[in-house]
Formats: sequence, structure tokens, C-alpha cells
Amino acid sequence: MKILLVEDDVPTATLLSEVLKAEYYTVELATDGQNGLALATLYSFDLILLDLLMPKLDGINLCRQLRSQGVQKPILLLTAKDHSHDVVTGLDAGADDYVTKPYDISELLARIRALLRRGQTELTPSLLRWENLCINTASAEVTYQGKLISLSPKEYSLLGLFLRHPQRVFSRSEIIDRLWSIDTSPSEGAVTNLIKDLRHKLKTAGMSAELLETVYGLGYRLKTVPQTQQIDTTVTAKRQTAIASINKTLERYKDTFHQRVSVLEQAAQALHQRRLSSKLRQQTSQEAHKLAGTLGSFGYTTGSKLAQSIEHLLIQDKNLTSQDAVKLSQLIAQIKETLTQSPISSTLDQFAKIQLPLVLAINDQSFNYQLKTEAVNWGMQIEVAMNWESIQHQVSQLPKVILLYLNEQASMPKSLQLLNKLKQQLPKIPIFVIAEQENLMQRVAVARAGVQGFLTNPNMREVFQVITQVLPKTPANPAKVMILDDDPMMLEILSNILLSWGLQVKTLQNPQNFWEVLVATQPDLLMIDLEMPTYSGVDLCRVVRQDPHWGNLPILVVTAHTDMKSVQQVLAAGADDFIGKPVVGTDLIHRVMNRIDRYRVQQQLPT
Repeated sequence: MKILLVEDDVPTATLLSEVLKAEYYTVELATDGQNGLALATLYSFDLILLDLLMPKLDGINLCRQLRSQGVQKPILLLTAKDHSHDVVTGLDAGADDYVTKPYDISELLARIRALLRRGQTELTPSLLRWENLCINTASAEVTYQGKLISLSPKEYSLLGLFLRHPQRVFSRSEIIDRLWSIDTSPSEGAVTNLIKDLRHKLKTAGMSAELLETVYGLGYRLKTVPQTQQIDTTVTAKRQTAIASINKTLERYKDTFHQRVSVLEQAAQALHQRRLSSKLRQQTSQEAHKLAGTLGSFGYTTGSKLAQSIEHLLIQDKNLTSQDAVKLSQLIAQIKETLTQSPISSTLDQFAKIQLPLVLAINDQSFNYQLKTEAVNWGMQIEVAMNWESIQHQVSQLPKVILLYLNEQASMPKSLQLLNKLKQQLPKIPIFVIAEQENLMQRVAVARAGVQGFLTNPNMREVFQVITQVLPKTPANPAKVMILDDDPMMLEILSNILLSWGLQVKTLQNPQNFWEVLVATQPDLLMIDLEMPTYSGVDLCRVVRQDPHWGNLPILVVTAHTDMKSVQQVLAAGADDFIGKPVVGTDLIHRVMNRIDRYRVQQQLPT
């Protein structure tokens, strides 16, 4: 990253420059305000360090002029004035932070790192990864497969530049501008040598995959991670954390399973003695209901089914007999036997990725293959086909966009016939036509068919840009989910699954506080347990639907009762969907995400 230091005291400026260079920053020095203004407006810097008292143009006025000219990069003031009035004046002039002289170097560097993070359009993580290559930006260490790699400051900066901007092509002149100061600008050959040296060091460290690719006539770009290694490490880390949390929850609550089973044993004993009260019978059925949900969610699938059988036995509208007592004891014994075995552990397979938006590319195999290899960098997946029929039974979801390549060798009537068939079968899906050469007749024919766009011999970036324009926009702020369940174990496991996908989660165990928490949380989706004391899930669904403000809020009911009567009751009360216990992580995520996406689209529609 490149920093502009505006400081008129040469010894101070020299010392600070060396410190910053040791931290792998590229530093440009200006010794007066006017020179600093010229540099800041002519060149791109990631941060500006600005002394308050300087000749020709003081720091306050320089700061004001930079902001008035549209320079939005972070500005850190260095000042010997620590009076609150001076600080307020500096911040009001447009500075983002200040450090008083004499300053502690470690504090100054920490503030610089904080401002640089804040100045990114997207927060840069402290760990930058590409396959097994990793940069720890906090410690400035580079490792491959866990082993340290020794890089020069320029090599380190070059590597960080590409990892921070994985989709961008950098020309040699742009790399020089980013990595070298103005007065030491080398020839473009220095960039070639620097990239060669970096490649050599990575290869020496055991890295066989090629990190950078040459885009002829333009510059260099980070290559796509090889398909076998292509995973979202940030998301994977989150899901691994979620799995660890779920397994810790199981360890913490495993004694609770035995406590609930003991309640079942008391009921069985009372039933054998013909002293089972209606109150104990109801309490036991509730404990069996909770066990059915939690045991299955924690990996005891067989135990969950046994608990469901106990619940169904106890909720029957009939007097229980001695035969029922024997059956109840047998089911309890089987549950206890199940709990002596190890549960099915949570794994990453249970957290399979939500499918990326699918783009279907038809007709030109070579061009479409290039699109397919580039798609992951744009957050898409591309299926390639020679025709629509050949792929209808292969794709697991409808495409979000269709690309139809008009090959000059193919007959135009045949291409238009295919286009019209696609429009008939998939009328709501955007279609873009790609042609090899400019041809007005083709444009007119395609326009009459009602497609969304016509591209003539486009490059990869142009194709993905038009696709991105018609894909649903991912909201910048994470969605909020409110979960209501009287069982703390279910609250914890549901919360862990949703948190692993970057959702915000608010949990509530007591239904009596429901309305206050709902209003304070303003969720994008409500998840309610069906069976709860005081107020049931059906009661709360009706309450929500009675209020006009919450008329469209998605409601997902979680229940172990998936019989037709219970489902109809839930939907009639106003729920949008239901999830059966035990909860399966992938099913839960798909349903939650789909409902939230629809809700947010509805919120954006004009009323």
C-alpha cells in the first residue's frame, strides 16, 4: 500500500519513512503543503499522513482542499497541538484521525492499519489466501503450506496487491505507481524482473501452481485457483467454527438428554403402577417432543424417531393400558441404548454451499469454456451446452441468465428457432445473444425476439458485466433472523447454523417477551417453534399477521409434527413454510435464504 507523508521536518520525515518502509508500505514524501496537495491530487495513495504545521499550506487548509476536490482517502493528522479545539478543527476539516507528537510508533502504526482497513471499499481480511499460500497482514508474514517464505519488501507488496484485488488486471505502469516512490520510478523491465523473482521464490517454496497470469497487451492478473482447490476459505472457516460450536453444545448439554429421559422413566413407572396423572403425562409428552428435535439435530437420528414414538403414544386421546406401559418402557430403554453410542458428527458436507447463480451458455464450446473458468471470480457458475435439450436434465436449478452464441457457420433460421423456443419455455429468464461479427440483420431479428442484449465479439469482462447487471443484487447488510424456541439446545444449534452463513441472529426462549423483542429486532425472517408453553407457534403466527406492519414478514415454523393436519394448521395461521425436526442444516439454510431473498425484493417494490 502507498502512503503520502507530508512533513517539513526532515529528520522526523526520514525516520518515519524508514519505519513505514520496514512495515512494507511504499512512502512518498512531501516537505510542504503545496507539494503535498499536488501529489495527493495527481497520484493515487491509500492513506495521507499530514503534519499540522507546515510552510506554504498548513495541514488544516490542505485537508479542506483535498476534501473539496473529492479526495476521499483516509487522512491522519500528526500534530504537536493536543488542545481539544485544535483536534476538533482538524477533524472538522476532513481528517479521519489524529496522533499527537511525540507519538508512540506502535500506536501510530496501529492507527494507520485501522484507517487502511476502513478505507477499503470492502474490508480486507487479516489473512489473504490463494490455495495454500497465505499472507498474514497483521504480522507481515507469508507462508505456503504453513512454512514461512522470505520475501523482499517489494515482493511482499506485489503479492499483497494481487491478493487484495483478485479480479483486477494491473499494468506495469500501475504496479510501478503502487510500489515505487515517484523520485525512484524504475523502467517497466523492473516490474517484469520483480514478478519473475516472486514466481521463483514461490516455486522454490514448493508451490507448483502458477499464481499470476500475463494478460497480453494489458498487464498481469491473479489466476483463478485450480478447480480442485477452489473453495471459499472464509466461508469454510465460518462453517468449521459452526461445526465446532455445535459439537461443543452437544458436549455441554449431553447430561440434559439423560435428565429428560429420567422424566420419561418416571412416567413409565407411574403408568405401570396406574398412577400416571394427566399433568405428568402432558409434561412427559413435552419432554419427548423436545427430545425428538434435539436428539436428531445433534446426530442421534434413531433416538429422535424413538422419542417421536413416545410423544405419539402419550398424546393419544385414550386411557393408557398396561401394554402401553410396557411399550413405553421398551422405547425408553432403546433411547438409553442409543445415547451410549456416538452421534453422527457434524461435518462440512452438512453445510454444502448454496448454489451460485447459474448461467447457461449455448452453442460455442471454446468461448463458453473460457467463461466457465472465469465464472468463479464473478460469483457465478456456468453450464455449457451445445443445445437446450442436451442440458435440461443435467442442471439442478433453472438458469438465472442464458447466453446464446450465434456462430456464423450455423444457419440463422436455426438459431432464431432455438431462441424462440428458449423464450417460450423460459419467458422470465434474461437472454443475451453473442455474435462473432457486427450484422444489422441479426440485430433486428434478435430484437424482434425480445432478448435483453446483443453483444458483438465481447471480451470476458464485458460478458460478465452485463450478466451482473441482471442478476439479483446481494444486499450489503447481513439479514437478521429472530428465533423463538423454549428449548435452549435448539436455540443454540439453529443459531450456530445460521451464524455460519453470515446471518445476524437474535434468539428468544420466553414467548411472553415475543412482541417487544420482535419490534426491537426488526428481523428479515422469523423462526418459531410450534410447541411452546403459554403461547404456541400458531398463536404467535396469528398475532404477527394481524399487524399490518408485519404482513409480509417470512415466518418459518419449526416442528416435529409434520403430519398433514399440523402442517395445514401452521399454514392457515399465516406461516410461510415449516421445517421438520430434526433440523438438517442444508435444508434450513436453503429455505431461510430463499424466503429472505423474496422478502427483500418485496420490500424494494414501490407501494
